[in-house]
Amino acid sequence: MPGGRRGPSRQQLSRSALPSLQTLVGGSCGNGTGLRNRNGSAISLSAPPITALITPEPVRHCRIPELPLDGSLLFEFLFFIYLLVALFIQYINIYKTVWWYPYNHPASCTSLNFHLIDYHLAAFITVMLARRLVWALISEASQVGATSVIHYMVRLVLLTLCGWVLCWTLVNLFRSHSVLNLLFLGYPFGVYVPLCCFHQDSRAQPLPADCGYLVQDQMVDDGASAVNSLVKPKDFLSLLWESLREQFNNPTSIPTHSCPLSPDLIRNEVECLKADFNRRIKEVLFNSLFSAYYVAFLPLCFVKSTQYYDMRWSCEHLIMVWINAFVMLTTQLLPPKYCDLLHRSAAHLGKWQKLEHGSYSNAPQHIWSENTIWPQGVLVRRSRCLYKAVGPYNVAVPSDVSHARFYFLFHRPLRLLNLLILIEGSVVCYQLYSLLRSEKWNHTLSMALILFCNYYVLFKLLRDRIVLGRAYSYPLNNYGLKAH
Repeated sequence: MPGGRRGPSRQQLSRSALPSLQTLVGGSCGNGTGLRNRNGSAISLSAPPITALITPEPVRHCRIPELPLDGSLLFEFLFFIYLLVALFIQYINIYKTVWWYPYNHPASCTSLNFHLIDYHLAAFITVMLARRLVWALISEASQVGATSVIHYMVRLVLLTLCGWVLCWTLVNLFRSHSVLNLLFLGYPFGVYVPLCCFHQDSRAQPLPADCGYLVQDQMVDDGASAVNSLVKPKDFLSLLWESLREQFNNPTSIPTHSCPLSPDLIRNEVECLKADFNRRIKEVLFNSLFSAYYVAFLPLCFVKSTQYYDMRWSCEHLIMVWINAFVMLTTQLLPPKYCDLLHRSAAHLGKWQKLEHGSYSNAPQHIWSENTIWPQGVLVRRSRCLYKAVGPYNVAVPSDVSHARFYFLFHRPLRLLNLLILIEGSVVCYQLYSLLRSEKWNHTLSMALILFCNYYVLFKLLRDRIVLGRAYSYPLNNYGLKAH
């Protein structure tokens, strides 16, 4: 009515009745955040911190069953048998004959040209391939609780036998071959020492004392104090001894995940897990390349110039040996329990998505703080860049590429297993196709023998995939677990 009391206008209602966006998602009082106007300047409004208003969704972890894993000694024995079979196949590809010819046109009386095979080289390769098995036997002998005298006697006998065979083969190889050929014998060690030892020393970074490997009640509350401890630089001999010892020692026990609540402890745990994962991958790469080199490449270096062999098929065999060795070692050194540990740590770490300038200009933006657990969907600024929280928990450093890479690799627990199945399945399908198309007897024999080994590896991968797929798809509420 004209003489009645006017109600509040729209502008007054929007300013007084509606709460501000900063009050809904947190303000600048607790963590240095604030709402930004169109000019880019921050409006300092008093509001509770974001962690007091929005609690991140609790992280729940799935329980996976205990899958059977080959013991260290059993795996090294099976791996050694596979390498011997691959070495035998490579010698067949090189020194095969046409023994099925009729007697009126004899080409050879045996299936292989045994007189052209260098048995000293074969013995040297066998000893180099058996180095992990010998050390596994020594380690098992020291863990059965035997007396110290028996333990040292077994170690002495095995090491003396291997050393004597190596010296005997090297002396005979020096007598019959040139220096250029002999350089191929120790080429992997010559490449491994400068690349791995010096690379390890140059990347000496601060590591926390508690890498998240302990249970939660054993962790210290202040995780920042552990970051100040630096790794002391080591001399060349210490690095060489440590690097060589990693090639023989069994992998360390799988660490445990304690679901730390502090952002510093979460990042410290991720750093330690990254270092452990890189060490295992380095061991897988070196040992797989080492095995492929001595099994399939080194015999080709000692072939006489007058000897003919199928170069394409031998190189193809080299690639197959390396891929199979890589998958076998990865399956053993990165078991499902270890991959689940990485997945749990990645769930606590989170990820940030970098946004373009000008996007979300009217949305509340906060200054990133390292002591805050950011919920999903929050916008933060760090180093003049805008980031959006992707995971339910986000404590990662927005500009740290290694954190983003860690989350990408392990936030899906079956990503690594699916990749291994894809690689091994592709190899098996290609070998089956080659077996059907093969016309030579050595191709048929080599494909048939290698396929038996690959079937066992593919069976274990598919078994783990089926069991873990059912476990991770099970509803979390049915586990009866508490949210961490």
